[in-house]
Amino acid sequence: MEAVLQTRGLLSLPPNPTRARSLLNPSQGLKQRLFASKSLGLNGLSLSYKRVPSVVAKPNGLPPKGKNFICKAEAAAAADGQPLFRETENPKFLGIELVTLKKIIPLGLMFFCILFNYTILRDTKDVLVVTAKGSSAEIIPFLKTWVNLPMAVGFMLLYTKLANVLSKKALFYTVIVPFITFFGAFGFLLYPLSNYIHPEALADKLLAVLGPRFLGPLAIMRIWSFCLFYVMAELWGSVVISVLFWGFANQITTVEEAKRFYPLFGLGANIALIFSGRTVKYFSNLRKNLGPGVDGWAVSLKGMMSIVVLMGFAICFLYWWVNKFVPLPTRSKKKKEKPKMGTMESLKFLVSSRYIRDLATLVVAYGISINLVEVTWKSKLKAQFPSPNEYSSFMGDFSTATGIATFTMMLLSQFIFDKYGWGVAAKITPTVLLLTGVGFFSLILFGGPLGPTIAKFGMTPLLAAVYVGAMQNIFSKSAKYSLFDPCKEMAYIPLDEDTKVKGKAAIDVVCNPLGKSGGALIQQFMILTFGSLANSTPYLGGILLVIVLAWLSAAKSLDTQFTALRREEELEKEMERAAVKIPVVSESGNGSLASGSSLNPAAGDSTGSSSETSTPSNI
Repeated sequence: MEAVLQTRGLLSLPPNPTRARSLLNPSQGLKQRLFASKSLGLNGLSLSYKRVPSVVAKPNGLPPKGKNFICKAEAAAAADGQPLFRETENPKFLGIELVTLKKIIPLGLMFFCILFNYTILRDTKDVLVVTAKGSSAEIIPFLKTWVNLPMAVGFMLLYTKLANVLSKKALFYTVIVPFITFFGAFGFLLYPLSNYIHPEALADKLLAVLGPRFLGPLAIMRIWSFCLFYVMAELWGSVVISVLFWGFANQITTVEEAKRFYPLFGLGANIALIFSGRTVKYFSNLRKNLGPGVDGWAVSLKGMMSIVVLMGFAICFLYWWVNKFVPLPTRSKKKKEKPKMGTMESLKFLVSSRYIRDLATLVVAYGISINLVEVTWKSKLKAQFPSPNEYSSFMGDFSTATGIATFTMMLLSQFIFDKYGWGVAAKITPTVLLLTGVGFFSLILFGGPLGPTIAKFGMTPLLAAVYVGAMQNIFSKSAKYSLFDPCKEMAYIPLDEDTKVKGKAAIDVVCNPLGKSGGALIQQFMILTFGSLANSTPYLGGILLVIVLAWLSAAKSLDTQFTALRREEELEKEMERAAVKIPVVSESGNGSLASGSSLNPAAGDSTGSSSETSTPSNI
């Protein structure tokens, strides 16, 4: 009596393996024979398949009529959720799949170019509006509140409309090309013509009538092209970094890849911070070496804006290359499809979502907190370095130090994500900002008593406050770039596409300037109430404490929701992988195949006159 192999995970073999093997093409491997795309009509051999192709081996002896057989190997493999045959591994380099590297390297280069531009634009915009004739630092709160925020809201509404009618590729180019065009036109056209297009005389007349308290609002009209540059530079950070880049990164990466590589995206970006800081410092010192009568700032702007335009074209090229050569990851097929919504419906939907509200709280809280500290620090910086050259040169050094600190934090961030998870990583930034902010405000409040001690180190209380404030901003920004931004972007990945696109537009474009404008409004109210920024410093410290506590609470709530969504998505993917249909096939007495019920294979012919067949069975 011939033995029948019924071991779990093994194919049942025919009683005459030599004959069956002679019928198969010996030049083909086992996998090719089993997964042949066509049925073969051979003497004593037939191939049939439904969902999973398989081999039916029919030896000389016919089984009893109505006898059913089942492929034990495929059933066992499906039950385990494992493939029947070993899948070919994708090629790897340094332990990373080449397909993944084709995503990560271009994304890192894109982030490098985007942040290189942003550093130049950020360091330039303050110098433009603060040092311009007829303007001062008082213009910044008015710009953030009454110009930057309305333009951000307008852009979000336009972006939402465009997202409904344009493809993702067309939307990307439609948004980024106007930025590149404007910055190129500003350096070579608007700034050289600023003396002709700025209403200096009208602004002087209105200032004489309204009084010096309207210096800030009138300066917006007086230097409107500089203010437009300021707003476009701010929108570059909100739109190009947050919406375009991170939206694209979320589109082509999985959560597993994001946890591993999102913190590392910033490594190349913070190298950009270092180099762009050196670039700003170089052009700042270049103005000192030009002869009299030469507008050194105009020469510097042309050089820096040329670099910005070239980097912008590099970003577009990298985006095109990734879309051309990198396949998109497969998402869960059971995602809920959201209907197309109008602008008001989108806003109502986003407001009604607790998940989106918590994300918005994180962004707004960061904007208010960093603004409360940063504006106070810039007022001290302006007092210490009144010259535009000195101011710009210090900002170049500040950007370089920020890049070095953030690079170091990026190296540690992957360990933090792996060891402690999303929740802890999301809480580090508010904690760092709170601790360093307390140190900065304490030095301002108690600078007088500490003066003799500070003098021993060769510094004045003002210079010490400038350096401590710079350290506060460096540590806060490094924590933001290495932990806060990756955490925020990871939170979008489990969401459906409609919520992801419109939620990012609402949060990153509106909530980011809303946080900055909120901080400016708080400062304006405090100054009007207590007479000066110095007198309101203790109250600003208390407000900072309340906002950071709300930030930590929202991070805790979002951690719970994010974990639940991730578990749900993983469960859906497991169910999809396990949904393997195994058809049941019966063999009649005349050798034809017909569907039948599943029988116990152990009840086979004990005499060995029958043979086992290997076909998929449908459960």
